[in-house]
Amino acid sequence: MQTIAERLNSARQDVSLATANANRPPNSVKLLAVSKTKPVSDIMAAYEEGQRTFGENYIQEGVDKIQQLSALSDIEWHMIGPIQSNKTKIVAENFDWVQSVDREKIARRLNDQRPAEMAPLNVCIQVNIDDEASKSGVKPEDVDELVRFITKQDKLCLRGLMAIPKANPDSHEQAQSLSALKELFDRYHTNLTNFDTLSVGMSSDMQSAIAHGSTMVRIGTAIFGARN
Repeated sequence: MQTIAERLNSARQDVSLATANANRPPNSVKLLAVSKTKPVSDIMAAYEEGQRTFGENYIQEGVDKIQQLSALSDIEWHMIGPIQSNKTKIVAENFDWVQSVDREKIARRLNDQRPAEMAPLNVCIQVNIDDEASKSGVKPEDVDELVRFITKQDKLCLRGLMAIPKANPDSHEQAQSLSALKELFDRYHTNLTNFDTLSVGMSSDMQSAIAHGSTMVRIGTAIFGARN
């Protein structure tokens, strides 16, 4: 049985190899360790190996971990799961990033509820790139309107796009989706300050995502083992 440290280092090697195979600069892809359902002890094991960015899908579980590990001020916490409007306040008060902004109402509430003493909240717009009814995210043609709204908010910093492409499509279909996402990302990356993050790719599609420009991959099971 491999330890978390061993699996984390293996995941880092996989990211580095995929980055090199895509002829991209070293360290141009960040690894977000997705720690949902995992105990604080597992996060600490990854932390001790130098991991500093962690992603949580469930708000209350994530906030509990943030509070338990509040002494570790260099951890960067990402909310990557869906957010209901009645939970925006606790998210705005605790997380460093929200990758799952998919509508104006959520963006407005996160902005209005971000404490004045905290740095602006980094946000990504979640795009439903394959128009799947089962997934959250804004349609590609509606991204522009949400970009315009978020960039006017003084307590939000728009950092990029996030997507969860269709699971296990054929490679051609997958490449088409990822290419469309990269084209959408590039449209804003060239014109907006701080718009530098394309969060796409998990264990199953990481290599293809990196080949199509991902700057952040979200890895959970390969690091922490099967979900509890």
